[in-house]
Amino acid sequence: MVGDLVRQKLVPSMSKYQTTNSDAFALPAYPLIPSGDIRDQRKSQSNKQREPFVFFIMRLNLKAVMLVLTVAVVVITLGVYMRCAAFSFSPDFVRQFNRHHESQTSSAAQTSDALQDIECSINQEYSVHCKRDENANEVYVPFSFLRNYFDVSGAVTTSGTEVAKFNWMHSTAKVNLPKGKYDARGVFMYFENYNVEVRDRVKCISAAEGVPVSTQWEKRGYFYPTQIAQFALSHYSKNLTEQAPRVHVLEDGDGYQMDWTTPKTSNMTRIWHHKFNTSVVQFETAIGYESAISIGFNQTLDLLLSVDMLLVTNSSSLMVTVQNRDTKHSYNLHYIPADLLLSVQDSNIYYGLGASALNKWRHITRDLHIDVQKGIVLGDKRSPLKVRRSDLEVLSVAFLGIGFYDNITLSTSEHMAHFYDAAEWFVHNQDPKSGGWTNPVRRSLNGFAELSPGWISAMGQGHAISVLARAYWHSGGDERYLKAAAAGLQPYRVFSQDGGVLSQFMDKFYWYEEYPTTPPSLVLNGFIYSLLGLYDLNSTAPAKIAREAGQLFAQGMYSLKKMLLLYDTGSGTSYDLRHLSLGVAPNLARWDYHATHVNQLLLLATIDSDPLIAQTAERWKGYMFGKRAKHN
Repeated sequence: MVGDLVRQKLVPSMSKYQTTNSDAFALPAYPLIPSGDIRDQRKSQSNKQREPFVFFIMRLNLKAVMLVLTVAVVVITLGVYMRCAAFSFSPDFVRQFNRHHESQTSSAAQTSDALQDIECSINQEYSVHCKRDENANEVYVPFSFLRNYFDVSGAVTTSGTEVAKFNWMHSTAKVNLPKGKYDARGVFMYFENYNVEVRDRVKCISAAEGVPVSTQWEKRGYFYPTQIAQFALSHYSKNLTEQAPRVHVLEDGDGYQMDWTTPKTSNMTRIWHHKFNTSVVQFETAIGYESAISIGFNQTLDLLLSVDMLLVTNSSSLMVTVQNRDTKHSYNLHYIPADLLLSVQDSNIYYGLGASALNKWRHITRDLHIDVQKGIVLGDKRSPLKVRRSDLEVLSVAFLGIGFYDNITLSTSEHMAHFYDAAEWFVHNQDPKSGGWTNPVRRSLNGFAELSPGWISAMGQGHAISVLARAYWHSGGDERYLKAAAAGLQPYRVFSQDGGVLSQFMDKFYWYEEYPTTPPSLVLNGFIYSLLGLYDLNSTAPAKIAREAGQLFAQGMYSLKKMLLLYDTGSGTSYDLRHLSLGVAPNLARWDYHATHVNQLLLLATIDSDPLIAQTAERWKGYMFGKRAKHN
């Protein structure tokens, strides 16, 4: 019965398995299922009927979560948008973006319209490779050609985020506008900007004389009066324009006394000097640097050493050790009583004080930075190391041998000491017969006869008189300086062929020659410098000497006004008038010399009201910015 019942219940449920076979209505043979198993089976079927409902609930929860997330994203987006509604990009960002966009656009345009190669025929003499933009009807010529062809300069520069810029400069020289009427007791022109001692053509500063030694026309080195005067005038001018120096007194025998290291074989004592009415230090050491008395310290920036000393024996010396703080390399500067300019052995740099330095008090002032640098250059001429002043520090000062010393200081500058060293040089090195300061080298100017050693320069005379006039005034009237300056007027009255500096143009106009050539070369800048020396002496000397200098100055100014326009080329100036005296092409002034002409005229315009001077200066200044005289 149970089996039949099961079959009856199962038959309807099997209708979905019907087929077209002949036995389609035949019931399959099912095994008999116990009643307990039937309940379990029903329960299982009931669980299977619930599973779809659970999945539905899970799907519903996921949709709800996604909906919430979507709503949150929308709300946040709207909030951010509302907060940024008033936001605007910075102008710099906009400009940068625009430049980037324009650069891309420009690059695309250049790609589509590439420049074409073209040969530029220069005056039918030679060709230069150029570029052509056919659409813009432009031809682009290389600046490397333009630089030499038109004597101009230029460079590409960038500043921060700015686009690259090409700076075209007709002249790199500088015009220095006068700050007032020229004063013979004040700054000399713009010489406070000069640093004569750092020039490559200065071999060193002589320890014996305290003035520069030039290699401009002779490699061995010589004393060039014009350069020595510029050295003096630059320091005099710096003294008036710079702040007072910082001075560190190391030893003066009285109030300032250092704790000197004294080896057992050496001794030092402070004694009273009756002539100087002060105490000085007496020292005596054995031979050898290990026996030197010394003081050690780390002194930076204060690199101007000043000392009064008297050396007794040839083996006596002053030694200063200076270190490069970056490389830790030390240099030993030796100042010895010998006829020596400069000598270098490894890290030892020797400067000669002169054999006559023994047994007499000497005041020396040394720029330790310059002394080290010149020694480095001499020791390695091919690739000398450039040392900055801020790189150096003084480690020690030492004395060796037998002698005395006093007033040792280190300072940031000693401008007036340098000035008076030069003034003394002019007093002691003037030719007593001619009154000139001679140049001990040959000088050859193209087209003119060579000048033999011993020639006098009007520019050197004028510079020297400018130095001596200031020394006379600044010293309170030291007659030695006045006497030398007055004697320096003699060459102005002697013609060049007779050993002076005077020449005559067209047998009418007197000219003071920088180079006393035959025929006259008539150099402009040297002539004006010679006039300034006359003006300085006229402004500072007593009446008789002032009157003589004033007459020579007036004679020169008359010639300058009559001849000035002969130097005007319409786009620049001539350095001299050889095109008139030799009948050759003009010797055009370089832009730095042209700027000197302008600066000199601007200064003269402050002491001479003739409009010719000021007007010419302004026109010549315009030439430096590309202006030219009009053509017909």
